[in-house]
Amino acid sequence: MLQANTHFSESLIVHFRRAEVLREEALNYLSIDLNSRQLCDLELLLNRGYYPLMGYFGREEYESVLHAMTLKDGTVWPIPITLDINSKRAEKLSVGDKVALNDQEGFLLAILTITDLWQPDKSEEARCVYGTDNADLHPGVSHLYNETGEWYVGGTLEGVSCPIHYDFQHLRLSPSETVRRFTMNGWRRVVGFHTEEYLHCAHREMLLVAAREAGAAIFLQPVVGLNHPGNIDHYTQVRCYQEFVKKLPPNMIQFGLTPYAARYAGPREALLQAIIRKNFGCSHFVVAKDHADPFKGFCDGKLFYPLSEAQKLVAEKSEQTGVSMIEQKEMGYVAETGKYVVMDGQSSENAQVISSVELQRKLIAEEEIPEWLTYPEIVAELRYAFPPKSKQGFTVFMTGLSGSGKSTIAKVLLVKFLEMRDRPVTLLDGDIVRQNLSSELTFSKEHRDLNVTRIGFVASEITKNGGIALCAPIAPYEGPRQINRQQISRYGGYIEVHVATPLEVCEQRDRKGLYAKARAGIVKGVTGVTDPYIPPSNPDLTIDTTDITPMEAVQEILLYLEEQGYIN
Repeated sequence: MLQANTHFSESLIVHFRRAEVLREEALNYLSIDLNSRQLCDLELLLNRGYYPLMGYFGREEYESVLHAMTLKDGTVWPIPITLDINSKRAEKLSVGDKVALNDQEGFLLAILTITDLWQPDKSEEARCVYGTDNADLHPGVSHLYNETGEWYVGGTLEGVSCPIHYDFQHLRLSPSETVRRFTMNGWRRVVGFHTEEYLHCAHREMLLVAAREAGAAIFLQPVVGLNHPGNIDHYTQVRCYQEFVKKLPPNMIQFGLTPYAARYAGPREALLQAIIRKNFGCSHFVVAKDHADPFKGFCDGKLFYPLSEAQKLVAEKSEQTGVSMIEQKEMGYVAETGKYVVMDGQSSENAQVISSVELQRKLIAEEEIPEWLTYPEIVAELRYAFPPKSKQGFTVFMTGLSGSGKSTIAKVLLVKFLEMRDRPVTLLDGDIVRQNLSSELTFSKEHRDLNVTRIGFVASEITKNGGIALCAPIAPYEGPRQINRQQISRYGGYIEVHVATPLEVCEQRDRKGLYAKARAGIVKGVTGVTDPYIPPSNPDLTIDTTDITPMEAVQEILLYLEEQGYIN
């Protein structure tokens, strides 16, 4: 939903007297507790980072943006800003209703007046925004299909409060605050730089090149949001940015943080980020050749979007958006001259470049970091976030049929790790979890998946805090296993072990009599008999306990952990 005129207001936050009224009225409204992604969008709506939007898209606005990349009034806008809800919630809402939007603790942030409620065609949205409707090819499409609600709600907002942040509050600048600071400094031309990565010596040179090209000051605005507050990396990143900013002249750089939920939509997302920087007061925006690509930085170098497409789109729309595109130059270090050069041909033939992936590998392997790559202060911060594997927490996630031997292996592993005494260790066996963490769940596919992701959440907390989590559920489906891998790998090691003992061997063991009851039709929902088991697509280890003892199986796992550096 858009504003009726072009007058810019500082925010959508109402006067405190109006806020008092809204808090009282909200007691009678249905409420929605927003997730992390939704909170990022709401904050940018309320602080006018998403100017000129006055709320969430209605259906007509949504369709216009999908197919024409413009709002109904012709204003350039590349990606729909929508509020998604599930079907149960949608059944209780109607056009004209008012809804209280809360944070994850139930604190009131805004009142939404509904102007539209509809069920989108997600495959059409995926094709328009991401360029594919295949969830296997693009993580943004996967999120749209699997984690976004079935219904969209459009409407106008009255803000009571922006989401509350307790970390780095002095760096969380609103658009009105950044514009005031730019004006006070006499900056009429400002280059905006959007980043989610650590910054090093070459980035300093790249920003100086961009600033000279534009004749402008620099606004460094890293993204924070989805990984906070649980991720140690979040705090390390911000501290590294603070050290990085000190390496540039203080009279030509402003540093601030922004909430943002990345879509990885390539060119369209680069254009959205450019518009956001315009709203924060920037005249120029730095765009990389692989900007907002979902596979940027991956080792194999394969990208989803064609190189430079993001740069072309931002440049093409610059007259309409009012923000100019500055090409992000890749810089390399030439040891012979001791200088950085743009990687664009013969002058860069002898230049050295180390990727973020390689830097992280060096940190974990405790190798020396070259002085030309980054600053000692940043290395010190990074070593805190990326300790060697022998000091990281990790999860051993064993999956297999009932009777395959995974629980016995987990119990033996528990004893071995307790003997080592170098990390706290926790056993999350399938039966133990079912009794204590998931006692209310059935054995439906939905509840099986929920049980596995609950185990993953607990394991991620153990791993994050430097412990060892031993998990031994059946975990018959690939989807929840992959979710666990992604979540836990952010914090430490994740070792998936497929205990691939054949069904006939498991049935011969059948200590619980489960298979016999399933064959007799006494119980249903038994994996391997009446329910499927989908083997892992790419396990780290595969163990068949048909002809080996539990100690031999454990020895295989310990040898693998030693080879990978998790144990000495």
